Amino acid sequence: MDEKLKKRIVAFYMGGIFNALVGLYLLIEGVPFLDPGTVRILAVAFLVFALVDFVIPRVIRRGWEARAGQQAGEKQRPSGPVTKL
Repeated sequence: MDEKLKKRIVAFYMGGIFNALVGLYLLIEGVPFLDPGTVRILAVAFLVFALVDFVIPRVIRRGWEARAGQQAGEKQRPSGPVTKL
């Protein structure tokens, strides 16, 4: 796998961890500072972004694996027309 792609995947995971921590912090400690409805909305938004940050790397990795498999399949096939004798 390309190093650039690995760095992008790690960045998504780090962003997901950060978003999940902020969402949980808001749920636990946010009520004294903000209205409970606002806390729920913000926490849900951060947790949804965390979910997206954990799903996107899987999509990226599957796409890369599909392209790598497709390229490997093209290398195994004969390049010219096949004639029957």
